[in-house]
Amino acid sequence: MDYSQITVEKRGAICLITLNRPDKLNAWTPRMAEEQAHAIMAANDDPDIGAIVMTGAGRGFCAGADMDATFKTRLDGKDPGNDTAGGSGGMPAGVDWIELVRSSKPMVAAVNGPAVGIGVTMILPFDTIVAAEEAKFGMVFVKVGIVPELASSHFLVARMGWGHANEMMLTARLYPAAEAREKGLCEYVVPQAALLDKAFEIANLMAENPSRQLRMTKELITQNASETDLKLAQKRETDALKICWTTPEHHEAVDAFLNKRKPDFKKAATRAAE
Repeated sequence: MDYSQITVEKRGAICLITLNRPDKLNAWTPRMAEEQAHAIMAANDDPDIGAIVMTGAGRGFCAGADMDATFKTRLDGKDPGNDTAGGSGGMPAGVDWIELVRSSKPMVAAVNGPAVGIGVTMILPFDTIVAAEEAKFGMVFVKVGIVPELASSHFLVARMGWGHANEMMLTARLYPAAEAREKGLCEYVVPQAALLDKAFEIANLMAENPSRQLRMTKELITQNASETDLKLAQKRETDALKICWTTPEHHEAVDAFLNKRKPDFKKAATRAAE
């Protein structure tokens, strides 16, 4: 796919995806979503990539949905996306964003400026959110006569708690980065100049671990975070453990520990595939 609204760059074990409509504060379009999904899937298929960082070009991270390319188009009778497929909100047909993100290699958001509407909801299921001090977050859906999407009414409560999530969604006000961090929306707030360094630091720590087990762990978190049946939660973990015990990555980790060396998970996986 030719990318016109994002850029993609490999930096060592990290795939950096940059939303690239800076003149529009990276306002979201269905085309952008298609490109994002393609880039994420390509990174997941690349054995040299261990984690993904997503940021925005220019002054903004993502100023929400492009009014002309989404809302006006829909009001004119032409649906730009598919609002029913997989609970994907405004995403185009065939793109289940939540499934894609939660089944992906580790994903870190580096929020460099305003993140509004879908600029927030698209990153809520990410594994870690790092924000620059200049960043702002807004769940502004009620202000434009709609409701939140991309399962954000679940993920925002999971991140911020019931009261903070209700306040953020119902007031639709903008939250400065420091307040967002205080209330649990993001994990780190750093100076703008240090934003990508911090995001890459976290992503590289994740990428050092075996990809198969990282993705299995993400699946367990997705399934068990709201699970009230603890026996079922434990069964999912036990079933996953039984699979892990047979993998070359686990065998490599044990051998490396016993022989006092650093494990080479990629090499172990490659040997097993031969």
